[in-house]
Amino acid sequence: MDNRNGKLAAPPSLQISQPTPTTPTPSPLPKIIMVASIAAGVQFGWALQLSLLTPYVQLLGIPHTWAAYIWLCGPISGMIVQPLVGYYSDRCRSTFGRRRPFIAAGAALVGVAVFLIGFAADLGHASGDPLGKVSKPRAIAVFVVGFWILDVANNTLQGPCRAFLADLSAGNSNRTRTANAAFSFFMAIGNVLGYAAGAYKNLYKVFPFSKTDACDVYCANLKSCFFLSIALLTTLTTLALTIVKEPEFEPETSTPEKNNDDTSNQNCCMRLPFFGEIIGALKDLPRSMWFLLLVTCLNWIAWFPFLLFDTDWMGKEVYGGEPNVGTLYSSGVRAGSLGLMINSIVLGFASVAIPYLSKILGGVKRLWGGVNFLLAICLGMTVLVTKMAESSRHYATGSDGKLTLQEPQPGIVAGALTLFGVLGIPQAITFSIPFALASIFSSKSGAGQGLSLGVLNLAIVVPQMFVSVLSGPWDALFGGGNLPAFIVGAISAAASGICALTLLPTPPPDAPTKLVAGGFH
Repeated sequence: MDNRNGKLAAPPSLQISQPTPTTPTPSPLPKIIMVASIAAGVQFGWALQLSLLTPYVQLLGIPHTWAAYIWLCGPISGMIVQPLVGYYSDRCRSTFGRRRPFIAAGAALVGVAVFLIGFAADLGHASGDPLGKVSKPRAIAVFVVGFWILDVANNTLQGPCRAFLADLSAGNSNRTRTANAAFSFFMAIGNVLGYAAGAYKNLYKVFPFSKTDACDVYCANLKSCFFLSIALLTTLTTLALTIVKEPEFEPETSTPEKNNDDTSNQNCCMRLPFFGEIIGALKDLPRSMWFLLLVTCLNWIAWFPFLLFDTDWMGKEVYGGEPNVGTLYSSGVRAGSLGLMINSIVLGFASVAIPYLSKILGGVKRLWGGVNFLLAICLGMTVLVTKMAESSRHYATGSDGKLTLQEPQPGIVAGALTLFGVLGIPQAITFSIPFALASIFSSKSGAGQGLSLGVLNLAIVVPQMFVSVLSGPWDALFGGGNLPAFIVGAISAAASGICALTLLPTPPPDAPTKLVAGGFH
């Protein structure tokens, strides 16, 4: 018997063999890329929402003051659905896998939502809405139901997709970096496709049946965009879920003592599993994670007014148009979609450059704080562009002898599009660094991958609710338009930058060199 280190070893005949733990093997790169490509289909739909739906609800007859309330469904569903789906996808025991059932269900819900939104005007007219430029209450009701379903579906898709990539990466840092970089890349691809489709005014000709008595050219273009969106998402999701199998999940086994100690907790979780886990996750958050949530919250108070009203700003403040009056407003919305496409291209390049920018500025903490100040400057510049557009308004005499407002001068439009492009830089940071820092700061919290993403998502959806509720009345208080909400966003962006530089803890020394577009290098 061996008595080294003062310990007696059992004879060979009495030794109990222990299973040797095996290190999970990351899945092949093509499979990871295939799953990441689902982000293109999801983001195509988000891009259409952000660029076209705010003008569309006003064409249906919803005033600008009330349009923001429609967007409450996004943050509400994000606050409830994404943590809930994350929690149950961590624990799903389906033979189809843990993540894939939720991804498939989300894609199916997108199809239902797209049908309701695209055919809202037709269904409203069929049920009694009059034709003409008046409020269409039945079409609005159909649209709102479809819009809520679409947000629920998108939130059902995104969390499990990110968690699926983490499962396939099996903890390998290089593979995790590649997976998240691919996810960000396909997000940019989806944005570009969505905004390009929204900016093309003759897309409805590809689907001639989309234009009806109740659905004008703008409505038909929106309907056609959603046809392409669901086709892309269905194709990518079907290929990914059919070809890529999930890694076998082996839940941790608990000791008898732990099982006895946790009996009361299990009974509690049987009653309130999801809410108990969320409360537990929040209670166990380290201080650094709370600071991250604060910076993220302020950051999204800044972002959401622009994301909600960017194309509406182009149509009203820059082009000087009004919904349902002439063609200027629609031209401005299409120009805004072009700006969002430029924004997405810059976002893609900026995502690749994050490690280099971080090294130049001395870490991700300084990088995030710095780009928040850039965001504040860009939001403040919307006031300057608006005032320049107003001062340079020019009219032409039509064939009927009436003066008609003309499109703004090319220099004004170029200035607005430049703002869209520059905003792609801070947006790339917003889509990447918070998720990576959350993974670092909450690594000891013990929550599953899906639930951790759900907790971080709370810091995104709460400010969205704040902006959705208050932006309409706030804008109306100052005479309407979008500038009051943009100014509040600029102030919040500056506050977020200050908090990032002063309160946010510095990540471990090797973290800045590992961060890249939502993952690790």
